[in-house]
Amino acid sequence: MIHKNAVIDETAKIGKNVEIEANVTIGKNVVIGDNVQIRAGAYLEYCEIGDGCKISPYAVIGTPPQDLGYNNENTKVIVGKNCQIKEFVTINRASGEGNATIIGDNCFIMAYAHIAHNCKLENEVIMANGATIAGHVEVGFGAFLGGMSVFHQNTRIGEMAIVSGASASRLDICPYGKSEGTPAILMGPNSIGLRRRGLTKEDRDALHAAMRILKSEHFNTTQAIEEIEKTIAPNEYVQKMVEFIRASKRGVGLRTNKKTFYASLGE
Repeated sequence: MIHKNAVIDETAKIGKNVEIEANVTIGKNVVIGDNVQIRAGAYLEYCEIGDGCKISPYAVIGTPPQDLGYNNENTKVIVGKNCQIKEFVTINRASGEGNATIIGDNCFIMAYAHIAHNCKLENEVIMANGATIAGHVEVGFGAFLGGMSVFHQNTRIGEMAIVSGASASRLDICPYGKSEGTPAILMGPNSIGLRRRGLTKEDRDALHAAMRILKSEHFNTTQAIEEIEKTIAPNEYVQKMVEFIRASKRGVGLRTNKKTFYASLGE
């Protein structure tokens, strides 16, 4: 199952039933799980690939980070089980001794997407073609990043959020919502995605009501959260959304006022 033209470093550990096509390069410190497919021309080093992953031609995983502070310390990429990594995707290893860039299980990373150093993707994340996340970005469970979308370093993208293609954000992205634009602003609940994930109508309605309050011009964000907690019956998803916003260090893109957007960054 390993093509004669593949180049495999002696330190590599390869599981059972692994298919490695022509001109693949497996460099130093690579661990490949069982039932993995690695297509022609892919390049891997300093990474762990979980069982059942499919890596397309010319994907590059585990190369040094685009970080001027990186000093060849021992880091890696960890990819979970059953991920699809499509053509020309780049995933850099982490900065900082012993750190890792982490991709969860069942993620789908489409062609030309880029995942920078020290990022963390939870399970079932989808990044469409050309989506780009800078260093230390965290992406929640089941989030969908549209094609050519761009995210600043240290931002967080909430679980089950969807971000439209060609959007960009320097702020955190609200969980369970549909955000779009430059800057990316919450437009409302990710209704279709939430329904597909099995959220009840009661849960979806509660999130919709909470998001209307968050976007209201009558409240700032702190006041909006207080209003949500005062007027909306306790709901686990609403509470998780509120906790996400409270924990934000960069602020969350909620409204269309660009002056407010940049003021939140102290600029």
